[in-house]
Amino acid sequence: MIGRTVPALLLPISSAPTGGRPYSTFTEALRRYQVRPHCEPCQASKGRDRAVIAHPPGEEIQFDWVELPDPPAGWGVGAHAHLLVGALAHSGRWRAVLADSEDFPHLIQALDAVLRKLGGTARRWRFDRMATVCYPSSGQVTPAFAGVAKFYGVQVAICPPRRGNRKGVVEKANHSAAQRWWRTVPDALTVEQAQSGVDKLAIRMDDRRRNVDGMKVTVAELAAAEPMLDLPTLPFPADLEATRTVSPQALVSFEGNLYSVPPGMPGMQVIVRHRLGEDYLHIVTAGRAVVARHQLAPRGAGRTIRDAGHVIALERAVLAQVSDRAPCKTKTRRPLSAAALAEADRLRGQAAGANPAERVVINLDTYAAVADRLRTAPTPEEELGK
Repeated sequence: MIGRTVPALLLPISSAPTGGRPYSTFTEALRRYQVRPHCEPCQASKGRDRAVIAHPPGEEIQFDWVELPDPPAGWGVGAHAHLLVGALAHSGRWRAVLADSEDFPHLIQALDAVLRKLGGTARRWRFDRMATVCYPSSGQVTPAFAGVAKFYGVQVAICPPRRGNRKGVVEKANHSAAQRWWRTVPDALTVEQAQSGVDKLAIRMDDRRRNVDGMKVTVAELAAAEPMLDLPTLPFPADLEATRTVSPQALVSFEGNLYSVPPGMPGMQVIVRHRLGEDYLHIVTAGRAVVARHQLAPRGAGRTIRDAGHVIALERAVLAQVSDRAPCKTKTRRPLSAAALAEADRLRGQAAGANPAERVVINLDTYAAVADRLRTAPTPEEELGK
């Protein structure tokens, strides 16, 4: 809208005489009247030929990572949060899961969670050339991820290089998650609370309307009619590792729960190891020494899991630090010594026993001259420094 006349349709939505219009009407008017500032990188793909790709029901799910900048400091994930988005290519239904990183185990964990939120899997998964799925130079699927595809009974399709439009369904889902949800995530939210927020947005987006063969349907109705493959009972058994810091209470945080370790380790870096599908986890040191084994609590349950031996050892360690010696005396009279008084006299500018009349008097002539000069307004030449 820079330097252009704003059409009547672009007035604030609250001022519309019909009682308010949807936000999509506003954005449609922005495009029609071409009032957005020009952005050359965004316009580079315009004017090219495009093909309409058919997406049969239940045929394809498109996956993509979204790197969300400036996450809350309490998440401890660094400069970016990582969101894996999966979208059904036919209906457009999408779901997303937050992850600590984008390595292979976290990809498998997030992918399995997305599939279970979607209620099944399509026959083919489509990715861009991410290194955890394929070799970026050739697009050939890695042996490790080929085993994952075989475990779920699906095929893997890799997009051609520099062809983001090939998975345009998930790209639009990325835009929705980033613009409608991430912009308003407050700093006080935990990862689990933020995950609940993106889940609510994805479910609300199922109410979008589609025109299929002249009939008005919603995304939810289209998705319900897609033939999906059943998922295995347990996820692919990838070994997940997460680095954590031990708290002063001898606790380690993992996926929204707290797990105990032996005392004497506050501030130390430990590694939480969990094989996907198993109902327990291990906590090991940097030297791979196992210091704790716990039953896995449900993700985001907010539970504190303590081993009885850890509790007893922690109580003994705390009680051992308690002393019965007499406390330090704080109400003690300490008069100034002769050396302190002599130093105070020296700092005041007079030697011990000197005549106070011999003190140095500051010359105020300079200040008087400045005051006289400021009594009159400066000339224009003086203001310009001439």
